[in-house]
Amino acid sequence: MNKLSSFVAVAALFAAGTGITLAQTITKVQSSGEIAMGVRESSAPLSYTLGNNQFTGYHVELCQAIIDNISKTVGKKLTVKYVPVTSQNRIPLTQNGTVDIECGSTTNNEARQKDVSFGLTTFVTEVRMVVKTKSGIKSISQLNGKTVATTTGTTSVQTLRKHKAAEKATFQELFGKDHADSFLLVESGRADAFVMDNNILAGLIASSKNPKDYAIVGEVLSVEPIAIMIRKDDPGMKKVVDLTISNMMADGSLAKLYDKWFIKPIPPQNTSVGLPMGVTLKALFKDPNDKPMEAYAAK
Repeated sequence: MNKLSSFVAVAALFAAGTGITLAQTITKVQSSGEIAMGVRESSAPLSYTLGNNQFTGYHVELCQAIIDNISKTVGKKLTVKYVPVTSQNRIPLTQNGTVDIECGSTTNNEARQKDVSFGLTTFVTEVRMVVKTKSGIKSISQLNGKTVATTTGTTSVQTLRKHKAAEKATFQELFGKDHADSFLLVESGRADAFVMDNNILAGLIASSKNPKDYAIVGEVLSVEPIAIMIRKDDPGMKKVVDLTISNMMADGSLAKLYDKWFIKPIPPQNTSVGLPMGVTLKALFKDPNDKPMEAYAAK
């Protein structure tokens, strides 16, 4: 039996009533013929827009592969409805079913696991800060008296304040409505630094007008597992998501997808993010899990 046949067989077991309820989400999309994919507008290279309701990125393509398998499971091709989400509304929209699968840049942590579920970890990020190269800022301690941008609904600045190097630094916060807006605060000179996941910062730099004007600097504030998000208490849907991801890890297709989005030039500027896969993520590809951020901090 090949992997696809095995996948369909697993789904059939859910439907046959083997102790696990058929996925609520899969039942819903089977009936409607449509699946709502939550996407981000400025979380390159994971999930971002090219305009005209076109969305792309590492997690968008991964979710398209998951949806292809769901289509095979339900026996019909599903129409994908792209639903732009923000840091503030992504969890509520997943909880209430507006979004069936969230394919953005969401950190898996213990607090969020109380409200939603996560697939196997597919990216690991380090939280750092981006500054203009001419600013001379290299360390968190140099933020004293500065203005730091943060995106509404994220926890990056709270993480920054907890870092030892920030103990004697007094800085003002300035909020952007999304990551592109936060980066614009630095670009326009209204903020001196923007604290966020290094992959998002690298993506924003790569798509900026003058990438050489910016640098990712400072101490690593936290290591965070990023994953596809789905509604809580839907074990059938999680099984589909995890099986697709683990198969793609095993056959090498997810590693190729990673290289496409993190190593090779990406649209719209045709520049490279330049983030080779780290040791932690390589280990996760060999031994997949869905552990929250706190499990990494304990190491």
